[in-house]
Amino acid sequence: MGMDDKIKNAAQDLAGKGKEAVGKATDNERLEAEGDKDQAEAKVKKVGEDVKDTFR
Repeated sequence: MGMDDKIKNAAQDLAGKGKEAVGKATDNERLEAEGDKDQAEAKVKKVGEDVKDTFR
């Protein structure tokens, strides 16, 4: 994976953290769950990148 993908994943993680924080502040469970999901997806993608980098 290239640097572009790493930047996109970091942005997705930050967006997820933002959604989660806003969801908690406004007591919006749906938005909070969306934020958790975005963060989890970003983490899974990062693990995939790390595995690929290991085999290079």
